[in-house]
Amino acid sequence: MSVAEKAIVYATLILADDNVEITADKLEAITKAAGVAVEPIYFDLFAKAFAGKDVNELLLNVGSAAAAAPAAGAAAAAGAADAAPAEEEKKAEEEEESDDDMGFGLFD
Repeated sequence: MSVAEKAIVYATLILADDNVEITADKLEAITKAAGVAVEPIYFDLFAKAFAGKDVNELLLNVGSAAAAAPAAGAAAAAGAADAAPAEEEKKAEEEEESDDDMGFGLFD
C-alpha cells in the first residue's frame, strides 16, 4: 500500500473517529495538512464509498458478516437433512452395535 493510499485511509478513520461526515473536501484538507500528495480520484472514491455509512460500525462488525454466511448455509443444509433423520439414526445404531460384536471393550 502506498503512502498516498495509507494517508486517505487514515484521513477516513480520523473523520469517522470524530463522528464527522466523510466528504471529499474534508479528506483532501486532512491529507494536505499532513503534507501527503494524493491523487484527486481517491477523495471522491472514498467519500462515495463511505457516504451514509458508519465506519466505526463497519470496523466492529468485520467478522460478523463472514460468520453469518456459514450460519445461513448450515440452516439450509439442516432443512435438507430433516428429510431423512430416521435413516441416519438407524445407521448410527447399527454402527454402535457392530463395535460391541468385536469382542473387546474400552477397558479390556
